[in-house]
Amino acid sequence: MRAILISIMFLVVSSAGFADDGAMAATDRGPEIGAMIPSDLTSIDLSGEVTNFDGVVGENGLVLAFVRSVKWCPFCKTQVKDLVSGVADINARGYSLVVLSYDSPKHTKAFAEEYELDFTLLSDRKSEVIDDFGIRNDKYGKFHFANGVPHPMIFIIGADKTIQAKLAEKGYKDRPPVPLIAQTIDSIIAAKEQ
Repeated sequence: MRAILISIMFLVVSSAGFADDGAMAATDRGPEIGAMIPSDLTSIDLSGEVTNFDGVVGENGLVLAFVRSVKWCPFCKTQVKDLVSGVADINARGYSLVVLSYDSPKHTKAFAEEYELDFTLLSDRKSEVIDDFGIRNDKYGKFHFANGVPHPMIFIIGADKTIQAKLAEKGYKDRPPVPLIAQTIDSIIAAKEQ
């Protein structure tokens, strides 16, 4: 297990991006690697139905990308559209791809239909999953339209609900490169085989 964590920590630190003023690394947010997920991901899927972890997990786990908004955030829209290029690689490794935002189901469905996405977008309208993961961006006050958005992050989660890796960049404009997701999963699999 120690070899797995060391390998994963290398990948996480190499993609984390540290703030110039010594502030916490982007990947320091949220639960620790090796911890159980703090939520069962109960949220609304594109069909308007309530789903959870068991309804979206792949055979080996899932890649959970938290984004600010597919309605108004151009960086999030670009990231989600870019994820299309990696979904086949993620699925081939037995993981599903899930994108979660605080957007309404109406907006996630419209975005998915417009770009013909073949992976799951979830609506966490009350930011309950976002808060459970401890990644809400507290910069936005109660009456601000962005109140409830997460810091953008990607969690790679095993089928046993443990966090296997965390990927993030220091600012909201930059996102981990899509190929890094498959590379990280490959490192997880390789470490388990040792």
